[in-house]
Amino acid sequence: MPDDLLSKSQSAAQSAVHIHFYFGSDEFAIHKQVDKFSAKFSDPTTAGMNTSQLDARTVSEQELNKAVSSMPFLADRRLVVLEHVSKRYTGQDGHKKFTAFLDGVPGFTRLVILDPEEIKPRDIPNHWLVKWVSKNPGKAEFKAFMLPTSREMPGWIVAEARRQGGGIEPGAAARLAEMTGDNTRQAALEITKLLTYVNYAHAIGVEDVEAVSIVTASVDIFDLVDALGKQDGKKAQLLFHRLLEEKDAFEVFGMVVRQFRLLTLARDVMDDGGTLPDVTEALGVHPFVAEKSYTQARSFTLATLKAIYHRLLLMDEAAKTGGMPLDASLDILIVELAGGRQ
Repeated sequence: MPDDLLSKSQSAAQSAVHIHFYFGSDEFAIHKQVDKFSAKFSDPTTAGMNTSQLDARTVSEQELNKAVSSMPFLADRRLVVLEHVSKRYTGQDGHKKFTAFLDGVPGFTRLVILDPEEIKPRDIPNHWLVKWVSKNPGKAEFKAFMLPTSREMPGWIVAEARRQGGGIEPGAAARLAEMTGDNTRQAALEITKLLTYVNYAHAIGVEDVEAVSIVTASVDIFDLVDALGKQDGKKAQLLFHRLLEEKDAFEVFGMVVRQFRLLTLARDVMDDGGTLPDVTEALGVHPFVAEKSYTQARSFTLATLKAIYHRLLLMDEAAKTGGMPLDASLDILIVELAGGRQ
């Protein structure tokens, strides 16, 4: 099945394709796609009055119906961006309810559905919304955005540097990929800082990455997890607040999530009798990172790591839906973990 479905014109006045479904594991790429879409779609003078940003987990059905059915103001169409549909409409009944709603979305409304989620490429054709799109090629399209693999990440960094108007040497891209893993949002932020550092005068080199990027932050993340493993709460909090002085809370959170994901994978391999080479191969990261993860994973059980990782995902969701800020929730988690693990 193709990544997106071609539109068919129903009238000379407007394109028939007015429902767009963007999903997959690369949340950063999904939102970049929406930004590009919005820039092309919106008339700056009326964009605010004809644009709605909604979260399916919290919006009422009345609010959603009003957003899609209201006539555009001084414009030909309006834009509605709806996130996290699969979190709200679950099971067969939920799927039927939402697809019935989609059948009634008027042509003057461009509905953009965003569903960041982990999904394997082979499962894309069987996704319930993809199936609906395939039955409605005249009015809907879809595109999946998947996180780059460890092998693909240096190439992604090279392309992103070019997109930002600069360049990066292959060795520097590989070094930055070691630091950021598959966190595309964090990598993009680092590229912006690096291009500013070299003033766009030349391609980013390895020495620039070492001088400017997140080497120190990476070490602090390792030290933070070491402190948690040793239940040294005072040191863990000191390192956490040092990171917050240098980095945005979302950036720090992304680094914490990545490290605990690596620890979970490492512990799983170790529990199956795997050695350091097995862990290095399974994680697909730099040997230094693999060795640190292998050592740190010994301080936690697999059940504890899975619980921590699940807790981190819930914290992320809460922060994005108006709940507790990430810095506060991370602070609480660090106190709990340093005070004794389950």
